[in-house]
Amino acid sequence: MAFRIIKLTPNFARMMSTSATKVGFIGLGQMGNRMATNLINKGYKLNVFDVSPEACDAMKAKGAQVYKTTQELAKESEFVVTMLPNNDIVKETYEVMIKDGVNNKTMFVDSSTVDPSVSQYVQKIVSKAGARFVDAPVSGGVMGAQNATLTFMVGGTKEEYEHVKDFLAGMGKKITHCGTYGMGEAAKICNNMMLAISMIGTAETMNLALRLGLDAKVFNEIINSSTGRSWASEINNPVPGLNPGTPPSDGYKGGFSTALITKDLGLASSVATGSNSPIMLGALAHHIYRLMCTHDLGNKDFSVIYDFIKNKSGK
Repeated sequence: MAFRIIKLTPNFARMMSTSATKVGFIGLGQMGNRMATNLINKGYKLNVFDVSPEACDAMKAKGAQVYKTTQELAKESEFVVTMLPNNDIVKETYEVMIKDGVNNKTMFVDSSTVDPSVSQYVQKIVSKAGARFVDAPVSGGVMGAQNATLTFMVGGTKEEYEHVKDFLAGMGKKITHCGTYGMGEAAKICNNMMLAISMIGTAETMNLALRLGLDAKVFNEIINSSTGRSWASEINNPVPGLNPGTPPSDGYKGGFSTALITKDLGLASSVATGSNSPIMLGALAHHIYRLMCTHDLGNKDFSVIYDFIKNKSGK
């Protein structure tokens, strides 16, 4: 009898190693549904929960198992990822999820953007229940979630970081250990404050350039080959039409909402006060985005600041 030796390709070998791993995913919004989809595509067996039946049905159609309670989901998962909107929801979700006990082999990963103190609190209650936890917020936006190129900022022990980094690589490109619990969140909050400031600066600059008579495409090429270059100018330029497929080119729909960047700037303001750190531009950015929310722009991508400035200058 002849035997044929089959050589496993790296992708197939990885698929075999992940196919038996059960992952729970809680929070299937703009970011979460794309991150969860990437895990399915990488071969993980996905368990999901969301308050939206439509979001759950969409993931079920892709092969995920939908759970009615977070407790059941957690007990049936080796990793549990949470991607939730704010401090209170994160705290409540974990309190409810672990109140009847946990599987001590489960690793909980919170990728929400919250106050570092919330991550530290959650770590304590998860640890007391007998499981492990890291905070691992992300940067890269909806496009990064879609393309599995997110940056993960991990807060936890070195051992816990080593345990989660290969798993997180199924959703991201760069996985960085930032230090102890809450330090992932600290890095994310500081990064998002810079993002908000740079988006406002890009919007103001583009508006001025166009009002002076410069062509938007020509000037943007100059910025992106010069010292003014930033993620806001290069990847998600707020002027419609410069980056096809992005929110500014689709009526500022989807993306990272004005309401969420406002929330993150509120977190920055809070931790800045607690650490006695002056954030003059951060505070001004927070004020500007809060003002935009009062103009019913909270559900638009935060790059809508350009449209807001353009309309103001037009008047």
